[in-house]
Amino acid sequence: MKKKFSLSGMPDFHSLQMKRREYILSVIKKHFELYAFSPIATSLIEKRDNLFGNYGDDGDQLIFQILRSGDYLRKIDKNDINMNFSELSQRISDKALRYDLTVPFARFLAENRSSINLPFRRYEIGPVFRADRPQRGRLRQFTQCDADIIGSGSLWSEIELIHLIDTILNDLGLKDIIIKISNRKILEGIFQSFSIDLNFSKFCIIIDKLDKLGLDKVVALLLDYGFPKEGVSFIKNLFLLDSSFEEKKKFILSQIKLNENLKSGFQELEFIIDNVVNKKLSIQLQIDFSLARGIDYYTGTIIEVISSKTNLGSLVGGGRYDQLTEKFNVKDISGVGISFGLDRLFLALNDASLFPDLLDRSIEYLFLNFGSEEARLAYSYMMELRELNISCELYPEAVKINKQMNYADKRGAKFVVMIGEEEMEKNKITVKNMNNGEQKVLSFKELIKSL
Repeated sequence: MKKKFSLSGMPDFHSLQMKRREYILSVIKKHFELYAFSPIATSLIEKRDNLFGNYGDDGDQLIFQILRSGDYLRKIDKNDINMNFSELSQRISDKALRYDLTVPFARFLAENRSSINLPFRRYEIGPVFRADRPQRGRLRQFTQCDADIIGSGSLWSEIELIHLIDTILNDLGLKDIIIKISNRKILEGIFQSFSIDLNFSKFCIIIDKLDKLGLDKVVALLLDYGFPKEGVSFIKNLFLLDSSFEEKKKFILSQIKLNENLKSGFQELEFIIDNVVNKKLSIQLQIDFSLARGIDYYTGTIIEVISSKTNLGSLVGGGRYDQLTEKFNVKDISGVGISFGLDRLFLALNDASLFPDLLDRSIEYLFLNFGSEEARLAYSYMMELRELNISCELYPEAVKINKQMNYADKRGAKFVVMIGEEEMEKNKITVKNMNNGEQKVLSFKELIKSL
């Protein structure tokens, strides 16, 4: 069996994959900037303490930790080896690879607060890392494309982000897309209505497993953690309810008393729905109270985008966070953001054959090599073409023409240029169209004019 040298879930990309990824990024960046978001860049590595405590217990276990530098084990007592994972990891690790782009952004804001004008609209694109079990659409290293608006509690920010999602996915040509929306305050209001020892963070983590485990297993988990049967029955019926926002709201209030979290959550969600619907989204907007996103820093609106025709999971996710910057000693700053998963978008476009055909062509012109004199002339022509922003390449050796033509075909060249002895004598070139096989003999000046 062939030995594998790469790490599972840490992907490499060949040229065509990179071109297709760059195509997606070009569309995303175009709309990020049209919506007036400004780019920033944060470090791949964060202090360990910056990351832990933001993603729930399950999320914290997926953080890639980095060992302390030097002979750190010398300071560890032999008896310490028996301590639990959390305690031991704190002793031997002080750094970690970033889990997402949101927490580093909160740290960035705290450290640059004096030079940032609020509200601040930022975007960042870069790799993040999670020690997850690799599978299709779930990698250990993947690229996120984030857009955030921080420094304002206005719900117009959520509306702006929903339309940004709609614009980008439409430009990419994706169909059968659903934007799911909820508010975490509603879930918290439901949770508060039942007396239970389980904390809200753990409750959200269990609910967030709905897509992976299915409703029956989530119900069983809630019962195992001591959630009352009547509460589990209510939650199951709510999640099965296929109706409008108003009907779902009416069902909730028929079963439990209105509290402050429910009241606030309903009001915020209703405002967003009313103003988004008035703008006539091309993508379907769906109210889904099962949205939890098992990340501790979300406090309000929750957004998740899926394709109804694939099982890739969330293509876009995000929400409102109100206390995230407090970890970095900056209080009273609310933010809301979304994150596009580049790797899943790539799979979605690839499955639907939505990439432009021109991406499959690597170069415009490939010059065949007939010898040193011919190659010298060909190279002078190539320099002129490159000044016109036309990509071209010279085959490096004067080998058999069949081998060079085979290379041109595999390289994805649109045209092959031949300058042999006969062409040299007549001051002409032969240009072959690799799509239809048509050949033309013309001067180089005539080629430039035709371009």
